[in-house]
Amino acid sequence: MSRTHYRVVPDGATWQLRREQTPLSNHSLKTDAVDAGRRVAKANQPSQLIIHKADGTIETEYTYGDDPYPPRG
Repeated sequence: MSRTHYRVVPDGATWQLRREQTPLSNHSLKTDAVDAGRRVAKANQPSQLIIHKADGTIETEYTYGDDPYPPRG
């Protein structure tokens, strides 16, 4: 089963929570966007929450549900 990717990304002066490329919500504070992202990602496992910095680079990632790492083999 493929994992759904949620992202917290800067959007001008606000922060946006997205599922793949689809906007879900806008927040004035990054912490509010991250909290909303965690709730949605945990409720829709398997999923991954990717949090970006203000410059657009990836800050951190969280995986919810079965994590294939380390891979079998």
